[in-house]
Amino acid sequence: MNGSAVRPPRVLHFVTGGFSGATQVAVDLVRAHRASGRFDPLLVLRRKRQTDPARIATLRAEGLEVEVVPGWSHAATIFQLVRQCRRFRPDLLVVHGFSEHLWGRYAGLLARVPVLVHVEHNSRERYSWWRNAQMLWLAKRTQAIVGVSQGVRGALLARGVDPARTLAIPNGVRLEAYADADQHPFAERQPGVVMVARFSRQKDHASLLRALALLRARGLRPPLLLAGGGKRSALLQAERLCRQLGLQDQVRFLGSCSDVPGLLMAHQVCVLSTHYEGMPLALIEGMAAGCAVVASAVTGVEEVIGHQRNGLLVPEADPGALADALQQLLARPDHAAALARQARADAVAHYGLPQMRARYEALFARLLQPAAPAEPKP
Repeated sequence: MNGSAVRPPRVLHFVTGGFSGATQVAVDLVRAHRASGRFDPLLVLRRKRQTDPARIATLRAEGLEVEVVPGWSHAATIFQLVRQCRRFRPDLLVVHGFSEHLWGRYAGLLARVPVLVHVEHNSRERYSWWRNAQMLWLAKRTQAIVGVSQGVRGALLARGVDPARTLAIPNGVRLEAYADADQHPFAERQPGVVMVARFSRQKDHASLLRALALLRARGLRPPLLLAGGGKRSALLQAERLCRQLGLQDQVRFLGSCSDVPGLLMAHQVCVLSTHYEGMPLALIEGMAAGCAVVASAVTGVEEVIGHQRNGLLVPEADPGALADALQQLLARPDHAAALARQARADAVAHYGLPQMRARYEALFARLLQPAAPAEPKP
């Protein structure tokens, strides 16, 4: 460990500046370190086109130490992150998500950071054979590799990662924001549909819009609110499809929403239509808000939702099945309310931030313990 034993160990979290779910997990962990006092944290973001300076300013105003490194080339990212490591001198470097975990670990090795931790946030990423080879080479030099669900851990093992170094730590959400969910009775909420997700290739807004058009043909016209930023090209594509389907009077594109808890707690149904996930934070937030939830049956989601127990699962990219599920919830509000109650109970019991924070901090503390001296030979 670097420096005096009096100070808490320094932990640097490196993650995309695109403010994805991976970014949220990193931010939550930095907040947790500050609150517990067990670690001295630094958050470093890799700049993206959609990196919002206002959000960075908000984090800094909150008291978090945040730095930004360039993202226009991998070499520039690595070079500047090495500089941050040499300045901050972390005892442990945590690299979040693809492809940041590659460039982050190269920088950590060059800066001779004692302990490296890789956190994989999705079950399906764009691994070419070359990037997979790099990942496996780096994995041998990484003390711990975390999947944010058992499904993500399984995907890592399938790629050849050492099981002895790999574990699962499920994501958690800030439940305090949903403490008033029970003050919003299901029957008094708007019978509308909300999806909170950034616009990207990963998220399947198209299937949800097509499902809404199918419902309209059946005489059902629930309002749909789409909250989230993301890639402008993906947003424009969704807006174009909305016009083509004639849904402009039903669909509202809200952009980045400053009050996601309030939005969810005002509506009955939350949808996550997606092609792949790791551990879906937005879906867990919908559960915590007391919504009836519908989601694509993909890795990560299937660990959270038990079909007809605490929500409904539909096949990936199947607008017809999604329309049927939404119709079931809209036509049977008592059943929808029962699913919503169970979903909220599960979110509170299993997916709070304290559980996630405790697991990560216990892992970091274990990794930073000095190795026990070898037994003398007789």
